[in-house]
Amino acid sequence: MKISRTLATAVAAAVTTPALLLSVTPAFADGKPAAQTAKRPTIAELEKAAAEAQKAYDKAAADESAARKALTDLDSAPAMVALKTAQKDADEAARVKAAADQELADAKTWQNALPATASPVDKDLAAQRVAKAEAAVTAADTANATAAGKLATAKKAADRAQSAAQAELDRAKGATAKALADKKAADKALADAKATGGEGGTGGQGGKCSQDMGLTAVLNGFPSQIAAGSSADFSVRVTNGTGKQLDRLWPFVYAYVNGKGGGKDIDKLVHLQWSDAGSNGWKDLPLNQAGPVTDLAAGKSADVKLRLKVDGSTPLGRADLFVAADYRNADGACGGTPSQARYEFDVLAAGAKPTKTGESKPSTAPRPQGGAAATPLSATAPESGALAETGSSSALPQLALSGGAVVLGAGAIALVRRRKAAQH
Repeated sequence: MKISRTLATAVAAAVTTPALLLSVTPAFADGKPAAQTAKRPTIAELEKAAAEAQKAYDKAAADESAARKALTDLDSAPAMVALKTAQKDADEAARVKAAADQELADAKTWQNALPATASPVDKDLAAQRVAKAEAAVTAADTANATAAGKLATAKKAADRAQSAAQAELDRAKGATAKALADKKAADKALADAKATGGEGGTGGQGGKCSQDMGLTAVLNGFPSQIAAGSSADFSVRVTNGTGKQLDRLWPFVYAYVNGKGGGKDIDKLVHLQWSDAGSNGWKDLPLNQAGPVTDLAAGKSADVKLRLKVDGSTPLGRADLFVAADYRNADGACGGTPSQARYEFDVLAAGAKPTKTGESKPSTAPRPQGGAAATPLSATAPESGALAETGSSSALPQLALSGGAVVLGAGAIALVRRRKAAQH
């Protein structure tokens, strides 16, 4: 649970400045300080991206066409020509061998058919014929084996050429499909931006998120007192009264201790965790967000289990737990609760028994620290200031300073609430 450096700087300034007014809007845009928030692309930049995507698609389509032609024309490739030649030579060698085998068989048949009374000349002629046929068979066998080996080698080379050509076509087809998807995405981004009349609009929202009175976030079972060195389990219930389904919704929870020594860095002393539905495991809250809750239908509620762990060295005294909720839909529409509820609780000494057994009740009004009277005033931070926020709409209560007393309420939480909505 990290308090932003911006907040720390603001609080430090408040201690030494008699009167300082700060106003911040809730952060649906970025987890970074506003000065580091990524600028949305301009229409010109989107047009350039769309043109480059079109060029990439045209090249990919041309490469696919060339790969398809190369596969079709493979018969004239050297490897395929060599295969045809090797096949022809192998067929001829097999024919010669078959003829030689037949001649040897005939020669032996003629020799064996000679009568015992045959003349020496006839017997010698028969023997010469057999010997000549045997030599021809030996030569034919050698030639046939050589031709068969060359054919096998040619077949492997042809297979490799065939596989390479097919693989190249498959690769080219995949590249074309990806280039087409990129082209469509670039075209859509450009069309959406032009439709909103802005630069890089999202979901018809013009890049801004809206506050929605129909969305609520309340705590159930949160105690009014917690002893240092202990923890408390409770839950946050988000209710969708917006009249539309919320695709992804995040309860936002942040603790602030105002007790003795309050205002100093207590990030490492107070820890918030949440648990998945049906799970006994606990997870830290990234950017103070639990969840997400997904596909919350209009009129429905969802509960998220929470745990607040208070370190034994946490300053004693009054403390606050702030609760809100933000959402982002698949079409880019985003928004959140128009303000956050504040739940007061006391941090007791380690081992102390709570004297109050009831649950803490919510309040939306900021409370002065240290008992000093203060009224939050409406003021707007300069756009170029460290606390300026872009890309959001609903205004949360201010972090106001009066007479040296810090009014830490919704304004403080708004600073921490900054996050990059695009990561969802």
